[in-house]
Amino acid sequence: MLPELSLATMSKSSLQPFDILEPAEIASILDKLSMASVAVVGDFCLDVYWTIDPSASEDSVETGLRTQPVRQQRYSPGGAGNVVANLVALGAHRIYPVGVLGEDPFGRELRRLLEHPSVDQRGLISQVEGWATHSYVKPYVDSRELNRIDHGNFNRLSADTQREFFERLEEIVEKVSVVLINHQVIGSIHDDEGFRGALREVMERHPSVCFVVDSRKYHEAYTSAVHKLNEAEVMRSCGISLEPGDVVPVEELAQRAGELYARWGAPLVVTRGDRGCFVFSSDVVWQIFGVQLPGRIDPVGAGDTFVATLAAILSSGVNIAAAAFVANVAAAVTAQKLFQTGTASPGEVLALGANADFYYNPELSESPHRARYLDGTEIEVITEPSAALNIRYAIFDHDGTISTLREGWEQIMEPMMIKAVLGEHFRDAEAATFHRAQYRVREFIERTTGIQTIAQMHGLVDLIREFGLVPEESLLTPAEYKAIYNTDLQTLVDRRLEKLDRGELEISDFTIKGAVPFLYALKQAGVRLYLASGTDEADVKIEAARLGYADVFDGGIYGSIGQITKDAKRMVIERILQEVGGAFEQLVAFGDGPVEIRETNRRGSYAVGIASDEKRRFGTNLDKRPRLVRAGAHAIIPDFSQWEALWSFLRLGNLGGR
Repeated sequence: MLPELSLATMSKSSLQPFDILEPAEIASILDKLSMASVAVVGDFCLDVYWTIDPSASEDSVETGLRTQPVRQQRYSPGGAGNVVANLVALGAHRIYPVGVLGEDPFGRELRRLLEHPSVDQRGLISQVEGWATHSYVKPYVDSRELNRIDHGNFNRLSADTQREFFERLEEIVEKVSVVLINHQVIGSIHDDEGFRGALREVMERHPSVCFVVDSRKYHEAYTSAVHKLNEAEVMRSCGISLEPGDVVPVEELAQRAGELYARWGAPLVVTRGDRGCFVFSSDVVWQIFGVQLPGRIDPVGAGDTFVATLAAILSSGVNIAAAAFVANVAAAVTAQKLFQTGTASPGEVLALGANADFYYNPELSESPHRARYLDGTEIEVITEPSAALNIRYAIFDHDGTISTLREGWEQIMEPMMIKAVLGEHFRDAEAATFHRAQYRVREFIERTTGIQTIAQMHGLVDLIREFGLVPEESLLTPAEYKAIYNTDLQTLVDRRLEKLDRGELEISDFTIKGAVPFLYALKQAGVRLYLASGTDEADVKIEAARLGYADVFDGGIYGSIGQITKDAKRMVIERILQEVGGAFEQLVAFGDGPVEIRETNRRGSYAVGIASDEKRRFGTNLDKRPRLVRAGAHAIIPDFSQWEALWSFLRLGNLGGR
């Protein structure tokens, strides 16, 4: 008997954050995929891409109309076919597509595309009359998609075809541990009420087989299955229609999904794009965090990847929450593959899962009015410190957390990157092209703030290739682009240091309010301090010394050494946890960028975000707050002006005071 999760009782507070799986755990789950056996019952489609080139057009002799010459054509599996392609990419042992195709060229091409040693096509049957293979022809002119041409909308399943279909399905169900039911098109096999009833009977006859349903409108027909739905499908199943672009508040979504869970009496997985997913199972509602991606994304096909991964992992006997976690990462892999209906391999899933930037508290990040503050302070409390907190080690980011010497670096990086993207067209680029480059650069800087500069320059090279305005032979290396940026930025820093040397400005003019006294108080209390920055290590050491606080960092000062795989912040956190035997309750990190916050949170230690206004050196920068919340900050402060209240909040008095 499932617990009652009514609208009155189901709320955001009922959601339990699912622990992030370690790389070894993800690898262990992925290793099991080689034993997975899955049947895919559904709408097998062919996606057709035609590139139209009007340069070879002529007047048709028959009609007098201009022809539409196709320069290039490309075909790929769609619908349930793409689910099969994803199962192949994941390395599933045996895959049984079960569906109906037309006796037509598109059907033959789809069969060819699905050929693979692990794919057994005995369940793909053809209907000669009254059925056209679901095909979606997408003509393109100059990368602009014209009206789509659809085949299969008028399909009707014959009695003979339906009988043969279920004979094949009965044979196949005996060979698998999971059956994935797919529905997503007009003219579907599921449109026939008799078909739906017969499929329910198959489910009833095989209670030991796990059925997973991913359907746009037929979840009610298969209530005993595991249900995978998106936000719109949840609301539609509750009789509520959404307009494009509508965002459902998390509280309402959780309530509505809880209503479906109680009504259907079966597990639910509710996907939310980059916000992750919910899993309703047994008496727990798990919240699985989304994955933040630094570059452009294309969500086409990500849902197919998610459900294919979920089904394959369930076939291997893994619990549904862990399966959904890995499926969520796999979907993020596919979302990074532009202009294609992508798939995800185990290697790609493991690589992203091992270093994923998870998306915490999405609603809170977008809603400053929801913030909760420590009484009488500007300290925003997202998660209270645990009773075990006993701080003996502290990591500080540098730029924007303590120092403002590099304030305005974004204004230097932005024009430098725009020039690199536009190349020789920088002066004469059309306004639309310039603004598109400016938008993409700003978006990229926002997404990558806090990571090593060399990593940002690797991303810049990808951005330059995306625009295609700079010949490949003219591309510089990431290190060369970094040198250009560093030269421009260092000019600004040197000018500020000269004013400091001349006595025109003071150290307090280049430090966040209260930061230096807080550092010395921590030092006096016996806390071991570390400075970790994404800036080059030599520059960090020089600047900390010039500003007079290098001596407090008895744990060391660390920065970028020019190797993208060796992030200073990640390495310092790992080193500290090794020193203390993994005693995460002894570590706190302070930073204004997502990297140090994310890495600290991921390891179970306490993370304090600094939403600093670097121009004023005190007060809140509302642009920083969302990314700190998303990165997993447990508390957020604008500066260190209330450091004594922060001291008490973090229970630093337990160390003997100042």
